[in-house]
Amino acid sequence: MRHDIRKVAIVGAGPAGIATAKHLRAERHCELIDIFEQQATTGGVWNYSTYAPSDELSVPQTNPHQPLREPQWQRSIGPDATAPKPAFATPMYDRLESNLPHFLMKHSDDDSLQDQPLFAGRESVLEYLNRYADDVRRLIKFQTQVYDIRKKSDGDGDTWLVCTRDLRSSKVSERLYDAVVVASGKHSVPLLPDVPGIRAWDTEYPGIITHSMYYRKPDSFKEKKVLVVGNSYSGLDIANQISTVSKHPVWNSERSKKPDLESSESWKKVVPEVAQFISSTEAPRALRFADGQVVSEVDAIVFCTGYYYSFSFLSSLQPPVIVTGERAENLYQHIFYIDHPSIAFVGMPFKVIPFRTWEGQAAVIARVWSGRLDLPRKQEMRAWESGRIADRGADRKFHDLGKLEDFRYHNDLVDWAQQAMPREGDRTPPKWSERDAWVRKNIAAIKKAFTDKGDARHLVRSIEEIGFEFQGGDTTKAF
Repeated sequence: MRHDIRKVAIVGAGPAGIATAKHLRAERHCELIDIFEQQATTGGVWNYSTYAPSDELSVPQTNPHQPLREPQWQRSIGPDATAPKPAFATPMYDRLESNLPHFLMKHSDDDSLQDQPLFAGRESVLEYLNRYADDVRRLIKFQTQVYDIRKKSDGDGDTWLVCTRDLRSSKVSERLYDAVVVASGKHSVPLLPDVPGIRAWDTEYPGIITHSMYYRKPDSFKEKKVLVVGNSYSGLDIANQISTVSKHPVWNSERSKKPDLESSESWKKVVPEVAQFISSTEAPRALRFADGQVVSEVDAIVFCTGYYYSFSFLSSLQPPVIVTGERAENLYQHIFYIDHPSIAFVGMPFKVIPFRTWEGQAAVIARVWSGRLDLPRKQEMRAWESGRIADRGADRKFHDLGKLEDFRYHNDLVDWAQQAMPREGDRTPPKWSERDAWVRKNIAAIKKAFTDKGDARHLVRSIEEIGFEFQGGDTTKAF
């Protein structure tokens, strides 16, 4: 790959895109960095909108190849009312609090999140991210949607034609770049499985089935019999919120047990995965679970079943990045598009501490593209992907970095970045520490102790205040 990368386009101004822009600037190699963001602000998935158009959802939703969504234009109200701005549904809901302590969640070079409660609320995180973006804000083209990226060849290597649409004027533009960073996230196409009988059931009982992407507040579930499908952090939190207004128990369907997330609340009834949606000729609004148990007269179902990887603006790439949507394909180290490493992805892994992981990925990208680091030969990068498939499978587990694998991954990225010759102004995120790993391993208990404080939790700033103190040990052996 050539190293005269001077013009870079970044898709997305969320935590991943902003971190990447900062690392590219630190290299002092690029003459142009453009960040394209379809929303009116930075923050990415942390942007909250009351816009929750559940009619966008197909039941089931099994196709990752979806067109770009059109915005809903919303005008703020009150004395500071502004012109209408584009709104897109995100998974952000009204009462969300981070599931990470602020000192793990924050970027390595900005401690201001630690002024917030130990597990910060969504508004505080968004304000933090907006501040974090200040020094690269001038690079961002807001309310601009990338609708196509395609390869253009020249005499020395690849260039990329990036096609955009100004959402305010509908004006389309095209520009050539030497490289592209895809940092637009993985929370735009909901995954809603094709359970036997679900299509006919949804036709017979429209509006009962929805996805967590469209959940905002528990109010609409008042006095309803509710089933929540999925036992991830978001599934458990949404079920907990709904339980404050719904009938009891809230039924919680889980495919597999997660011991670190298990709880024994009296308001909840845990059941296996849904095996069948039952016709009204057998029972009203009924479902059968994998153990044969049947529940009927269900008033609302929320699928907290995750999202597909989906990048419609990359549909011309061959070999493709998205096939089944279970993972991003043809990538090296979850980052570089193997056939043309002048396209890179930030933010593909999950079950990670995101902000710091994205910093590690950004540091490597910036140094490779400035010519200070080399990538392996193409066959070696292919071998890495094949080895990952052999070890973890070709489905969603490919990008799963749970059980502290994300700590090992990040520390390896830092080691990789530091192979470049040091120079003044280098921007290198620190490695995770032994204490960080200890906190990560105990995070479920720490979050429970924080939550158990009730309203007093908003005054808690440290783990020591709720009875946790790191004593040292051999935690580093875990990662």
